[in-house]
Amino acid sequence: MISAILGILYSVYLITYFSGAVSGSEGAAALGAGIAVTLVMPHIAATVLATVFTTLGWGANSRGLALTGAILYCVAAVLFPLYAMFVLVQIILAFVGFTRLKTLRMQ
Repeated sequence: MISAILGILYSVYLITYFSGAVSGSEGAAALGAGIAVTLVMPHIAATVLATVFTTLGWGANSRGLALTGAILYCVAAVLFPLYAMFVLVQIILAFVGFTRLKTLRMQ
């Protein structure tokens, strides 16, 4: 649950920050912002997908969806290592949530 909330907040931040960077610039700055967005876009896509899967895994109480979200957070960290520190907490909490789903079902 906490991983999903942090993922939602981080996804909203990424989308608003990079959309503002592109729309608020002109000339050479717009070119630089476009290149920056192009480089970060795979990280953004993987983070948003991870957030969706983590939220669905929590809502549906599904181990598979929770694991998919945790793995996608790892993929997001690998796709743009400079921003890996921003998804590190989500990675840890998503894997903890995945393992907790296993122990909760066994009881």
